[in-house]
Formats: sequence, structure tokens, C-alpha cells
Amino acid sequence: MHAAPPHIEQALGLATQALFVSSPNPRVGCVIATHEGLVLGTGFTQLAGGAHAEVMALQQAAESGHNVRGATAYVTLEPCAHQGRIGPCCDALISAGVARVVASVQDPNPLVASQGFAHLRAAGVEVVVGPGAEESRELNIGFFSRMIRRTPWVRMKVAASLDGATALLNGQSQWITSPQARMDGHAWRARACAVLTGIGTVLDDDPRLDVREVETQRQPHLVLVDSSLQLSLDARLLQVQRTCLIYTAVPDPAKQKALQARGVTVVSVPNAAGKVDLAAMLRDLAARGVNELHVEAGHKLNGSLLREGLVDELLVYLAPLLLGPGMGLAHLTPLANLQEGQALEFTAVDRVGPDLRIRARLPGRDRF
Repeated sequence: MHAAPPHIEQALGLATQALFVSSPNPRVGCVIATHEGLVLGTGFTQLAGGAHAEVMALQQAAESGHNVRGATAYVTLEPCAHQGRIGPCCDALISAGVARVVASVQDPNPLVASQGFAHLRAAGVEVVVGPGAEESRELNIGFFSRMIRRTPWVRMKVAASLDGATALLNGQSQWITSPQARMDGHAWRARACAVLTGIGTVLDDDPRLDVREVETQRQPHLVLVDSSLQLSLDARLLQVQRTCLIYTAVPDPAKQKALQARGVTVVSVPNAAGKVDLAAMLRDLAARGVNELHVEAGHKLNGSLLREGLVDELLVYLAPLLLGPGMGLAHLTPLANLQEGQALEFTAVDRVGPDLRIRARLPGRDRF
């Protein structure tokens, strides 16, 4: 990646502050500065329905008594040009008298897609596009995926021993990795729009699957694959205040009515085998505004998602521990030769406490 100008770097840093906040909107930062480099105002995207980064930066400048006329706005994504829950950001910049906009990347949203830049240029504002593009796109990989592919970015999280066991043969799995790894995993949950699991995990462990180890202003949606609606109405999943979606395949009107009374949305997407159509589920989640989908499931659902080519990235925590025979990260079809294996590309390997955190992507999945 090429080094971005200092004010764009600052804006990218601000955008990271929206990681746990802005969903389903993109994570955007903005810095407004004079020609001499004096910073007049900064901001980042707020909770959905709240102010965007540009408006926050303009507000801060005004509150500080700064006049931004003739200044440059450095922003990590094209300013919006459409009327959503708030007014167009490009109009706010034009009205404030900003003379120049330096933006990292064009917004992939068809409602914006270069219209913001065109609107700015038509008003006589100089527009420069490109600095920090790779960083901004990576920060918003899920938003780009939803807008371009019409599916979320699917990240599968796994905690395993060094010899690949995610649980003992008796199902015991708490805890293979360290408290530091668990806290880090909660941060990845917090940045996601939704957390996905399967009914097998719920029946075995009765998890909450909420964010507890890090501070967050919003809980990600809970998504459950439950083909025949086996979920108990007393499950701990339902005790957390958040949007809950259950994807099923076998009709059960009475159970569905009871779940809906608890505020759960039940969606039927059966495939030919009478199971949940996972690809159709992802398309539906994208239509509901899910950018990043964080998977924490058992080896069966993990295997299904991988076999169907629906996973974009693996987030694997490896403990310095040998457990011997146990359950693996995914139930996959036996192969006849090594060449049939699924190739991956390591993107990062880091120490988290005593454990290793490995990020790996399926080749080419981020090229859209």
C-alpha cells in the first residue's frame, strides 16, 4: 500500500473509530484543514441515522469557531449525494464553502457512485480521488461486498488447538484459547453487522453470542440456521436485546408464531434437500443491510459454508496446546489427492496473548 497524505491517514484513523458504530453504513472519517495544514474539524460516521463523518467535522469546526471557507475536506469515502436519513454530505460541504475535497475511494453504493463527486465539481469544488483507497476499501470490505456482490463479507472464526481440535470428542471446548484471544474475538464480533451460528451449537452450548468483552454501542444481529425450528424459547440467545433472525426450511406455524412473539424474524429458505439454502440466506442478509457476517458455528455448518464456497475469510486462533482426537474446524468431504485441497492466502499472523491469530482468505475473494 502507498503511504497516504497525513490528513488522509488521520481520517483513516478516525474511520476506525466507527468500526463498532456505523453499521450498516460504511466506516468513514473526515478531516477539514486549511491550505497551510491547520486542522479545523474532524469527525467519523455515527450510529445509523446519525451524522456522517463530513457533517461531524463541519459541526466540530463550527463549535470551535473556525470558518471552513476555502479549506480542504479529507474524507475516506466519496461524500454522499442522495437524501437518506440525513441530507447529502456533498451539499453540506458546498454550503460551508469548502474549496477542495480529497477522497480515498468512490462509494460503491449505486445511489452515490460518482454522483457525489460530480455534484461537488459542478459547484466548483476541486476533487481529488485516490489517496488511502486500499486502506479505506479494506476497512469497508463488507460494505463493498454488499453493494457490489449483493452478499455480505463472510468471516469464519475458529478457536483450535495446535493440532486442529476445536472440541474434544465429548464436545468439551471451553476454553481452548486464552482470555486475550476471547477478548480479541469479541472485538471481531463487535465490528460485524451480524453473528451467525447453527442450531447444533445452540443445543450443545446454549451460548449468548453477544459482545461482552469490549465496549460497544450496538450489538450485532444474531442469525441462526435452524432448519426445523428446534430453538427453545428459553435459549440464552433470546435474552439479549438485538435483532434476531432465524433461517429455517421446515414449516412449523405454531413455533414460528411463538418466536415472532419474542421479536424474532423467521425466514424460510429451503433448498432441494430440505435444509436451509445458505446462498439464499446470504442474499437475504445483504438485502437487510448486513455488511460483515461473523460466523461462530460448529464443524457441520462450517463445513457446509466452506463446501458451498460461501466463506471469504478465516479468522483462526491457535492455542499452544495438543488435544489429540477431537472435532475439527469443519466437516469437509474426503479428498483423493492434495491438489483438490482449498488453497488459502495468509493475510496476517499475530500473537494474541499466548495464542496465534491467523487471518487467511480464499484467493481472489476480495477482488470485486
